[in-house]
Amino acid sequence: MLKNPVLVFLVLTILPSCATTSFARLDNMTSQGEYSGGLDYLEKEKQRFYRSQDRTLYYMDKGMISHYVGQYQESSGLLKSGERAIEAAFTKSVSMEIGSYLLNDTVKEYDGEDYEDIYLNVFNALNYYHRGIIEDAMVEIRRMNNKIQYLSSKYGVITSNLQQKALEESTAIPPNPNGGVRFSDSALARYLGLLFYRGAGRYDDARIDQNQLKIAFANAPNVYTYPVPASIDEELKIPDGKARLNVLAFSGLSPGKEQETLRIPLSLSNYIKIALPVLVERPSRIKTVELVVDQGAAFELELLEDIEAVARETFKGKRDVIYLKTVIRATMKGLTSSVLDARASSDDIDDSTSFILSLLSFGNKIFAEASEQADLRISRYFPARAYVGGINLDPGTYSFTVNYRDASGRVLASFRQENIMIYKDRLNLLEAVCLR
Repeated sequence: MLKNPVLVFLVLTILPSCATTSFARLDNMTSQGEYSGGLDYLEKEKQRFYRSQDRTLYYMDKGMISHYVGQYQESSGLLKSGERAIEAAFTKSVSMEIGSYLLNDTVKEYDGEDYEDIYLNVFNALNYYHRGIIEDAMVEIRRMNNKIQYLSSKYGVITSNLQQKALEESTAIPPNPNGGVRFSDSALARYLGLLFYRGAGRYDDARIDQNQLKIAFANAPNVYTYPVPASIDEELKIPDGKARLNVLAFSGLSPGKEQETLRIPLSLSNYIKIALPVLVERPSRIKTVELVVDQGAAFELELLEDIEAVARETFKGKRDVIYLKTVIRATMKGLTSSVLDARASSDDIDDSTSFILSLLSFGNKIFAEASEQADLRISRYFPARAYVGGINLDPGTYSFTVNYRDASGRVLASFRQENIMIYKDRLNLLEAVCLR
């Protein structure tokens, strides 16, 4: 625990500067598709971008860019390290370490957002697919499904600990502001499961995932605000003698974070400051994605997963915990000043003692104001949306272009694949990405 006020001041002045480190150059490189250069730059500047408490962010950011550049084995190792770091940091958070009560949540190991923990399995599954290890790809999808099912109860232990903490500190138990998470299945996970099972010839399992994909849409209308892609019904109806090409195209960037600040008065001279993280959209210019086959076929891909919407929905559970913890911590700080003020104005102490108590109260108010900072850490390079489509072709060699277009129809970026062999009775999955 930090007891030296000078040290506390130094910590408070250093933490915000770490949290606001600019990623502008790296963001620009990745938005332009310069993933290889981005990897080099990230590694060169990692000491500036990431503190020791931010290793999870480092693993995820580098793991995602490694995936985009095609370093699938390297990406897999980094994303697995990120997954383990999330699990270890979350386990620590359940124990309610005291450091985050004295200062704020930025002193803790970053334990990831739930959508990050979920979608790293998607990209690890794709890493394995590109390496030809389909069984491991299916394991990643099952891990993702298990995590989603766990979401509804994930924060129960922490909430219980927080309520117990409030009782021990004689503070009121704040109400739950949002309620539970209403997201129980991922259409993207089910889509990949459908493709992997079909590619392995396990059609009964593929049909189950096809049905579960539709159920996922029905059960989360707040997330899936658009229709099920029409191509889903075609995935198990491939004509005899034909091969099927599937396209999975990612676009945009997942949300960032900003601070929302509230001040609640306790008395005429005292208040508590509540600083909460809120997810904010990172706008994308991409409005449509299309596949063009050199031999003449062309069609627009359909939106399957709004990852940004999933991020907002799954954030509700964690934000409730952050809210409870922040209110308790801020109240404890505010009550300290109130007690000191009351004692300083007491008739049974001399002027010098009153002055010292008033000075301590003033110092505590400054400490409370400065130390209550929202934890704005979040990974930067997960995409915001996933589009899908499929086309039946004669087996053979083809060249393709995936075009990303803005609202006016202008092509913002193109992903080119040439002389790709499309096989019958095998999964032929083309992946494209544009982070603009």
